[in-house]
Amino acid sequence: MRHEICYVKDLPKGTNKILTLEGRSVGVFNVNDEFYALKNSCPHQGAPLCVGTVTGMTLPSMPGEYLYGKEGEIVRCPWHGWEFDILTGKSIYDPHKCLVKTYDVAVEKVEEDKTVETYTVKVEEEKVIVYI
Repeated sequence: MRHEICYVKDLPKGTNKILTLEGRSVGVFNVNDEFYALKNSCPHQGAPLCVGTVTGMTLPSMPGEYLYGKEGEIVRCPWHGWEFDILTGKSIYDPHKCLVKTYDVAVEKVEEDKTVETYTVKVEEEKVIVYI
């Protein structure tokens, strides 16, 4: 099912929006101008995951070397700190067994016809669309 969420300009890079779609709480994230949607429920104990801190993480590196990356791509559960990759829904701790439901997101050009008095105005804007 198709759900128009908002215009792209209304969800700037690094922000997210939580809404209810078909009875499900869903978080929509703008990560570097790409859009992702996650179920707003941590698989650990059902916390509202998408209100957690969005951050990055340390990356694999050589001993004594500390590399930081994936900035803005990791969401940390507000209750117990479990971390998930926003791009894939996979947990950082156990990516093969623990994950959050993801939803397809598309950005579509939407044409709307609006009439103002006797003049027709055609508005073309991009909207964020979530498919469940």
